[in-house]
Amino acid sequence: MKLYPFIFALMLLPFMAFCQKAIAPGNKDINTKYIKPEKSLYTVYYVKGKEWKNMGALTYDITLANNQLTLNNTFTPKDNGQPTPRISTADALTLKAISYSDETKNAKLNLNFGETITGNFYSKKTKKDKKLKHNPKEEFFDFNWTDHLIGTLPLDVGYKARFPQFYYNDGSNVLVEYYTIKEVKSFIYNSPRTGKHETWLVTVLEESTNATYNYIIDKKDRRLWQREMSMANGMWEITVNEELDYQPIKNKFDKEAVARQISGGNSVIIGTAYARSDSGKRLGGLVNTAKKQYAPRGTEITLFPSSAYYEEWVEVNKKIRKQKKMPEVPLDSDFGYSIKKSKVYDDQGHFEFADLMPGTYVVMVSFDFSNSYNYSYVSGYTNYYNYYGYQGSTTNYGTARQSYTDKANIEKRVSIDKDGEKKEINLKEI
Repeated sequence: MKLYPFIFALMLLPFMAFCQKAIAPGNKDINTKYIKPEKSLYTVYYVKGKEWKNMGALTYDITLANNQLTLNNTFTPKDNGQPTPRISTADALTLKAISYSDETKNAKLNLNFGETITGNFYSKKTKKDKKLKHNPKEEFFDFNWTDHLIGTLPLDVGYKARFPQFYYNDGSNVLVEYYTIKEVKSFIYNSPRTGKHETWLVTVLEESTNATYNYIIDKKDRRLWQREMSMANGMWEITVNEELDYQPIKNKFDKEAVARQISGGNSVIIGTAYARSDSGKRLGGLVNTAKKQYAPRGTEITLFPSSAYYEEWVEVNKKIRKQKKMPEVPLDSDFGYSIKKSKVYDDQGHFEFADLMPGTYVVMVSFDFSNSYNYSYVSGYTNYYNYYGYQGSTTNYGTARQSYTDKANIEKRVSIDKDGEKKEINLKEI
C-alpha cells in the first residue's frame, strides 16, 4: 500500500510534462523583437553561502543581418586564461538554429542545422577529426540562445512552458534535452548603478538533471539582469549584468566640436610647470626649504576643452566616491579626440600649446620632485658642577637637512576669450 503514492507520482510525471505548453522554433509565444543587436557584459561568480568567487567575464555580442541573428558568446576566465568563444546563428523570427561553432581547450566543433545536422568534431587530445551526422526526431533551440529565448516569451504570473534544447556532447547519444518553466513571479531587482527595477523571476528546471535555473528578466525591455544555476554541494553559478550601456551623464560628448577646438584656432597657451617650496610634506611641524621644483624636461602636459559633459562627469563621480556604493563612471570612449599633449622642453618647466580656438581649457600635469627641509635634534647635554656638587645642565642641539621625493598633481582651468590670443600661465602646486 505504501508504494501506491510513489507509483502514482511516477505515472503523473509524463502527464505533467505533456500538460506544459510546448515551445518550439516559430511558436507564436516567441517575440524576437526583445532580442536587440547589442553587446552585453556579465561577471560570472561561484557562490556558496556568503562567499562569492569571481570566475571571469561573459560577453554576449548579438548582430542582425540577412534576417539572421548571430550570437557570439565568449567566456574569459578571471586569471586571463584562454577565452572560450561560441558562435550561434538562428533565424531572426523563429529562432530556428542555422549553425553553431565553438573552440575550447580540448576541442573544436562546427555544426550546420537542417533536416539533417552535419558537421565535424575535432579532438585536440587525440588529433582526430570526426564527421557528424544526426537526425533528431524533435524540433529544438540551440542551447546558446536559451538565456535570450526566455525573455521573448509572454512572461506573466502563472506562465508555464516546456522547450527542447540541442547540445552536442561528444560520447553522448542524448542531443535534445527538455527544460520546464516551473514558475514566473514578480521581483524587484536592485542594481548598484541604476537602482530598483521591476522584473520577472523565472524558475526553470532542467529535466534530465533536476538542476534549477533562476532568471531575473526586466519587465519592460526583457534585459537579463541575472542568471543563477544550481551546482553540486550547495554551489551556485551566478551571472550578473554589468550594464555596459550605463551612462548617467545627461550632457552629450561632441567629439567633432572638441577636435576642432584644439586644432582649428590661432590662440596659444604657454606656461611653466613647477611645485613651490611650501608644497609637499610637513614633517615634525617643519616645512621643506627648497625653492621651485620644476617639472623635469620631457614631462607630459595634458590639455583638453572643458565642456558641459566634462563638468557633469566630474560632479557625478564626486558623488559616487562620496557614497562608496558603486564604480565610477568612465569617460566617453571618444574622449581622446579632445586631448592635446605637449612636453616640457627645458629645465625650467616650460611648455606650450598652439592652434587653439577660444574657450575654457583644463591643463593638467603630474610629476615627481625632490624636496628637503631643515630640522634640529638633541645632540647631547652639558652638566655643571662646583664645590657643592651638581648645579644643573643645558641641552645641546644640532641641525641637519633631510631630503625626500614627493609628487605634484596640478590642474588648472584657462580661458581664451578671442582668437589669436596668447595666454601665459603658471601651472604650479602651492
